[in-house]
Amino acid sequence: MARGSVFKRSGGWAFKVDTGFHPETGKRRQSLKQGFRTKREAEAALAEAQKTVLDGTVVANSNMRLDDFLDEWLIGQEARLRPSSHHSYVMAGKRLKRHLGKYKLQALTPLQIEKFYAELLDHGQRNGKGLSPKTVKNTHVVLRKALADAERLGLVHRNAAAAARGPTVQRPEMSTWSSDQLKTFSQVAKESRMRNAFTILATTGMRRGEALGLRWGDIDFDSAQIAIVQTVSTVDSKVVVGQPKTAGSRRTVYVHDATIRALRQQRQLQAEERLAAGPAWDTDNDLVFRNLTGGPVNPDWFSRHFDKLVEKADVPRIRLHDLRHTNATLSLKAGVHPKVVSERLGHSTIAITLDLYSHVTPGISRDAAATVESMMFD
Repeated sequence: MARGSVFKRSGGWAFKVDTGFHPETGKRRQSLKQGFRTKREAEAALAEAQKTVLDGTVVANSNMRLDDFLDEWLIGQEARLRPSSHHSYVMAGKRLKRHLGKYKLQALTPLQIEKFYAELLDHGQRNGKGLSPKTVKNTHVVLRKALADAERLGLVHRNAAAAARGPTVQRPEMSTWSSDQLKTFSQVAKESRMRNAFTILATTGMRRGEALGLRWGDIDFDSAQIAIVQTVSTVDSKVVVGQPKTAGSRRTVYVHDATIRALRQQRQLQAEERLAAGPAWDTDNDLVFRNLTGGPVNPDWFSRHFDKLVEKADVPRIRLHDLRHTNATLSLKAGVHPKVVSERLGHSTIAITLDLYSHVTPGISRDAAATVESMMFD
């Protein structure tokens, strides 16, 4: 086993480990790593380093800086990610390069990275204001993945970001409407050219981008079912048509009369708008919901338009995405099996659905208890 020691240094803990002898001078070579929060953390890292020496997998010294590595790494991620996801990686990379880019890849420590997160939370924006915990958490995820690849490629002996603690992100409070509030909004939304899109969101639980990415060819009117196979999103202020959020998001949703009626009305409305636009109409897509010249609807505009209608309807303020939560909540309260709700929403597991809508499940359990007792003691 290679010799090594743990000691205090620069307000934290560090370790030294023998990495062998220089082939020409015969002098002993050592590797120093510092910035650990606790002695136990440093000891664990030392044990790992000693194992790499024993296995003959010692990482060669390198002067590569984090910003140079990230430039190459981000290029390689483009083919693996959706455009919106890659854009978020690039934005996180800019923050990382601006604050940590000058440091050597092999010199990064968990303590240094956690200090960087604290700075982002305090004054990470260019105007001096702090970034949200969610944004900083996303930055942490990108750095951890980048350094995991650096470790796999033998550029660093350990992933310093994996040992660092990212910020805690509180799940935003979920807001939903009752069926009466949804009906009130629907009455006001009748004046909007996007009224049928709101109906689709409320009756199917689709995500905003999924509804805006819906094509006429994805709808089977005879079987009353919709295939969700693409989305519309904004990337760097540009409208982009791409793939669903996850593989599980590609799904078939069965619909009923109100949804079919809304889709037929939308087809008639689109024919009228196409006639009014004339030669300016965009014929390059088959989208169900389009702007006034036939192009994809900007998702950000769609959300702002929804907010204005909510204010006019004088119902509790919710986000456009909360129509999805409203659909799930009303479905569960109506007795729809959670597995069915999960599949309609495109969740990867039923556990995600039950966790998200745990506020509904106690009522389901009470109803189940009443049903069972009525069967036994009626």
